[in-house]
Amino acid sequence: MNRIACSIGLLLLLGSAHSFAPTSLSSESQSPSIASSSRLGLFDFGFLSGGSGGSAASIPSTTSARDKIAIDSCKNAIANPRDKNFPLIELEFPALAALNKLGDGSLRSTVEAEEANLAFVSKLIGGIAPSFNPFAGAKVTLALSASSTNNFRSKAETIAKKTGATLVSASSPSLTQEVGSDGICVFVTPSSRNDYMAAQNLAKSGAVKAVVLVNAFAKDPRSVPGGATMAYFLKPLTYNSQIAGYLIRSYPSSWTVLDATTKKVLGTFSDEEILVPQTNTPDLRTSGRMVQKSVDERAIAARNR
Repeated sequence: MNRIACSIGLLLLLGSAHSFAPTSLSSESQSPSIASSSRLGLFDFGFLSGGSGGSAASIPSTTSARDKIAIDSCKNAIANPRDKNFPLIELEFPALAALNKLGDGSLRSTVEAEEANLAFVSKLIGGIAPSFNPFAGAKVTLALSASSTNNFRSKAETIAKKTGATLVSASSPSLTQEVGSDGICVFVTPSSRNDYMAAQNLAKSGAVKAVVLVNAFAKDPRSVPGGATMAYFLKPLTYNSQIAGYLIRSYPSSWTVLDATTKKVLGTFSDEEILVPQTNTPDLRTSGRMVQKSVDERAIAARNR
């Protein structure tokens, strides 16, 4: 019988939000990835539903479809977070409609990613406000990092005026009062330790309905602690420079690993099974091994034919 050596190259996780560079992931030795995908592009996804244990995976083929799934998932998390005493909610997905070249850290690409995130936030605010108070709408506050550029703040001001949201600084000492009782605060692309601490403290205050982080980056294991709710997560995985699979989560469904070619569900996980202990970040190693195995099995079958 023909045998094929299972010498496997590095599985690349398209991920670093901070630098546009991919994150290397070895199936055996790489520590869990803490990188975000908020600065990478949305691929040409197909549609898939199914999975074991009642889980469902839905991969959008357009930005609009993705946004709808993400907003619906966010609404589910706001209504019923994992920990009702800690309503910190996270959304993480590739922001752009077209993939930038790996390693592209140009100003143009950065601006495009910022605009894509703000465009999503505009839809998000419009989607979550009426659902919690159909008559007057829930108060939504948009919090910006203290490190945001003037250009980004100017664009955010336009979004706030358009949606009726209140614009504040994440570093404001009176953030809880500015968000208001039972309000919803949306942090757009938080990036510093101070941003994450402000979001955590706000979620712990008991005064607000929810705190939503949209495409956070420059995360470390303390940025978003365990107990937070990952409402929507979409991560394309590559193997040998090709998209080989996806890890997705649409709350309250399970985390799901998909083969990009066969559309087969390779595995599903609960939060307890996949999240790095004490964090809200998935350990990608098992997902990576599943995708590698699926690709190798297809290669062996093709060679034996």
